[in-house]
Amino acid sequence: MPQKPRKILAVVDDLFFVVKINDAAKRSGFEVEFLKSAQEVIDRARQETPALIIVDLNARSVKPVELIAKLRAEESLKRVSIIAFVSHIEADLKTRAQAAGASMVLARSAFSMNLPQILKRHSSTL
Repeated sequence: MPQKPRKILAVVDDLFFVVKINDAAKRSGFEVEFLKSAQEVIDRARQETPALIIVDLNARSVKPVELIAKLRAEESLKRVSIIAFVSHIEADLKTRAQAAGASMVLARSAFSMNLPQILKRHSSTL
């Protein structure tokens, strides 16, 4: 019986990153669900604990730092990795995301370049 793809939840508005994440995830055996609201992310994460949550800190559809804090407040989600990415010029936003509980915060270019390795690392921890 085929194994069900492991799930990644993502909050990403930028179409370039949507395509890049989707392609890299498929190659790594993950299924990605792109969500548009903080409540959707929290509800889906509660229903099916994801392998990883990806948050674009520049997303306009949510308040990303608040979302990270809410996810970290959920006892059942404390062990889920939250990878965030942000424009390299927004150091304050990066610091706030780290303080809220993001597992890793990368510049957009570093996230893009290292995405296959990030997913590989998370696929080996399952």
